[in-house]
Amino acid sequence: MSAFIAIIAFLIILVILVVAHELGHFLTAKARGVHVTEFGIGFPPRIWGIRRGDTLYSINALPLGGFVKLAGEEDPKVPGSLASKGYGTSLLVLAAGSIMNLLLPFVILSVAFMIPHNVYVSPVVIEEVAENSPAAAAGLQPGDTVLSVNNNIIANSADLQRHVQLNLGKEIEFQVKRADSTTEAVRVTPRWKTPPGQGATGIVMARPSEPPTIVSRSEPIWRAVPLGVNECVETLVLFKNEIIRWFIGAAAPQLTGPVGMAELTGEVVQSGFSPLLQFAAFLSINLGIINLFPLPALDG
Repeated sequence: MSAFIAIIAFLIILVILVVAHELGHFLTAKARGVHVTEFGIGFPPRIWGIRRGDTLYSINALPLGGFVKLAGEEDPKVPGSLASKGYGTSLLVLAAGSIMNLLLPFVILSVAFMIPHNVYVSPVVIEEVAENSPAAAAGLQPGDTVLSVNNNIIANSADLQRHVQLNLGKEIEFQVKRADSTTEAVRVTPRWKTPPGQGATGIVMARPSEPPTIVSRSEPIWRAVPLGVNECVETLVLFKNEIIRWFIGAAAPQLTGPVGMAELTGEVVQSGFSPLLQFAAFLSINLGIINLFPLPALDG
């Protein structure tokens, strides 16, 4: 049953993201006077369709994508064709799907912050500091508890990892509590390339001695919206940093196909609706970035 729920959740997310993507193409084409012959959800064979004006709206049997058919994409002689509108309109219409997928996460993440969600709070204690690492050079020590990074409170080890990865190559400030209960600000510069078995700063976190405290949080809309915007921007920075690591040889691309994505969706579903929305926002950003590449086969 859990596998079935995971597949259904993945397909629902996929359909929503693809519809948003194709809606970007559709609305932009309509606004620029380009004739849209069909707006389809899923891939043929067609199981239902209705015509409104000059456009056929269809639902198709394979729920793994979607499409917008534009008149005369390469033939400027066709009335209302995309090719007849000039390069500016063509570029805008073709990019509109990706733009929609990059804008949608702002809304999704804002909603995710408004929905009650669990936050795991557990002390982040340093167990080991590697020799000749940025952490060692900065003076971090085993037994230090990381309280904040650049004034961002660290609730758990995932928070620490995120802020480190956001600031590769940049000096950041760790606020730590020493073993003698004094607090100190320590400045560390996470590295892009790491020796085998080490992370960006060269520290190893101790396993929590007690189960984490689970705190339920939900934000009012006036806080959720800026938090959602910030989360979306940070996700884009993480994407950028990961791509840079690929190019400099610090990491290898790890690709996941539809089966792997369905499995990940199943794991996220078990965490609740808010994490599922965050996962959907991540997929939307991923879809938007991939579709910015000039590879027609990837579109939709």
